[in-house]
Amino acid sequence: MRLILLGPPGAGKGTQAARLVEKYRIAHLSTGDMLRAAIAAETPVGLKAKDIMASGALVPDEVVVGIISDRIEQPDCANGFILDGFPRTEPQAEALGELLARKGIRLDAVIELRVNEAILLQRVETRIAQMQARGEAVRADDNVEALAKRLQVYRNQTEPLIHYYGDRRMLATIDGMMSIDEVTAEIARILEASTAATSPEKTKKSVRSVPKRAAKPAAKTSFAKRAAAAKKAGRGAKGRRTAKAGTASKRRPTGASKAKSGAKAGTRGGTKAGKAAKRAGGARKAAKKAAKRPARTAAKKSVKKRSKGRNRLTKRR
Repeated sequence: MRLILLGPPGAGKGTQAARLVEKYRIAHLSTGDMLRAAIAAETPVGLKAKDIMASGALVPDEVVVGIISDRIEQPDCANGFILDGFPRTEPQAEALGELLARKGIRLDAVIELRVNEAILLQRVETRIAQMQARGEAVRADDNVEALAKRLQVYRNQTEPLIHYYGDRRMLATIDGMMSIDEVTAEIARILEASTAATSPEKTKKSVRSVPKRAAKPAAKTSFAKRAAAAKKAGRGAKGRRTAKAGTASKRRPTGASKAKSGAKAGTRGGTKAGKAAKRAGGARKAAKKAAKRPARTAAKKSVKKRSKGRNRLTKRR
């Protein structure tokens, strides 16, 4: 179980994280705790963070991501982890996504606890008044002014993550103003739904639900089988000629049909022999016409001469 908890200060992230750790046996990763642990262990990234913090500067994102990279490889993160306080900005979210992708780790959910800031400020005032009435010491940063500043920082830096993870369909929003038990139950429902959506059994069911292709009907006659095999073996024109040959052999044409088909082939010029015969026939017809032309011309001339002679005799008379 791997998830991110988002929400402004006072939303109850720490309370819910403690319950999730107990229920799922996962690690609660807080940015401040991880930094202090890395510095105490004197890891290379921890020593780098120590020098930066000693100078009064903010720890850069790449250092924090490096600390998280080392931390999630620890044995207590084998069952999963909760990231609380990180990421805070979109660049941190992108860097975290790249880190998890390299390690082959997938986030199960990003849960936002949405609260009413005005009510949060009222709660702080009530709590401080009760502590003072009991004579308890109040932390210097535990006051309305400090909380108002932290809420402003959250709105400016962290709220854009709501849209970032929402666009990627990873965000689930819960009303943080409900009771603690109701919030816990809602988180459990979201995590169970996320786990069920990616469970191996559901994947198997989805694979089994795909209908098998219907088997092709068997050929009714042996001829159909031979034609299909010939077409497949020929792969194109050769296969089509083979299939036609099979058709012709099955029909067994008679002598009359053979003659008819032969005449048809000769007329169409489907073969070289038919075309050559057609050309030869055309040449013979042309030769006959050429031979007849001189005789016809001579006959016409003689007719004209005779007609002229008759006309002359008629004039003389």
